[in-house]
Amino acid sequence: RTVELAELAMHLSEVAVDQWGSRLIQQKLEVATDDQKRLAFESILQKMPQLTKDVFGNYVIQKFFEHGDAEQRRILSEQLVGQVLHLSMQMYGCRVVQKALDSVPIEQQVLLIGELQGHVLQCIEDQHGNHVIQKCIERLPTDRIGFIVDSFIGHTCRMAKHCYGCRVIQRLIEYCASPQISTMLDEVLAGCMELATDQYGNYVVQHVMEHSSRPGDRQLVMDTVRKNIITLSCHKYASNVIEKALSCGALEERALLIDAIVGHQGDARPPLLVMMRDRFGNYIVQRVIAAAQSPQREMLIWKLREHMPVLKKSNTYGKHIISALERAQAGERG
Repeated sequence: RTVELAELAMHLSEVAVDQWGSRLIQQKLEVATDDQKRLAFESILQKMPQLTKDVFGNYVIQKFFEHGDAEQRRILSEQLVGQVLHLSMQMYGCRVVQKALDSVPIEQQVLLIGELQGHVLQCIEDQHGNHVIQKCIERLPTDRIGFIVDSFIGHTCRMAKHCYGCRVIQRLIEYCASPQISTMLDEVLAGCMELATDQYGNYVVQHVMEHSSRPGDRQLVMDTVRKNIITLSCHKYASNVIEKALSCGALEERALLIDAIVGHQGDARPPLLVMMRDRFGNYIVQRVIAAAQSPQREMLIWKLREHMPVLKKSNTYGKHIISALERAQAGERG
């Protein structure tokens, strides 16, 4: 026989914390009438503190944020007031907080996130809390998240090198206008070399290059990259920054970068030669072969052919470059 939502609601505290019971309630809520939802809502409200933090119960609360009416969503959201910081750092509660931020109007969003003021960095460094901070950045108007931006002042480089902090900084760069995050951008640029060589910081440097709308930011990173081309290209993490520079730089910026890689006439140790033999640098050389435009492309191919004996004798890295070179030349003939 079919179990109705009203019957489930009578035993909600037991049913919602069961894996199959939770799924059943969620399915019923998707197709329930307003009256059926009202009955279930009353039961859910009584048990909300326990359900919010439960492995299966949290999905029932989330489903009500999706399928409840505006008044029900408002009441559910009010139940979170005073608990937002604690729930944000709890494995299941953080999902309910994020769903609430997706579902309620701006006044309620502002009320909820107000509780995170003074605790932003603590949340960011938490495996659950960082998702709530990212949701705040994605869902609220940027003029309402100034306290999140301000919390980075003096801490940007440390947070950029954090496994969760780097994600939050990337969201801020994507969503905020450059004037709002100018101090943060300045701190990233000041620590550019340190961050480029960090396993998490390199993603922040890449994001500044790709997304910062502030004039001069990308050029500043490009200049740093050019001046330190061997160090960065032959580094496990910083080589990602060089790849990004080759893909998102303007045509003339890419040309300058490729010039720096090829080196000058008479260089005893041109960057190209060092990079060809390096486990990370060789990938950059392969990218450069694909990215170079004429006449630079011909110069690059000529230089590489000059070093062909070294490449042939070299390890696997040399073989990769010979293959990339053959593909490029085949492409030209085609």
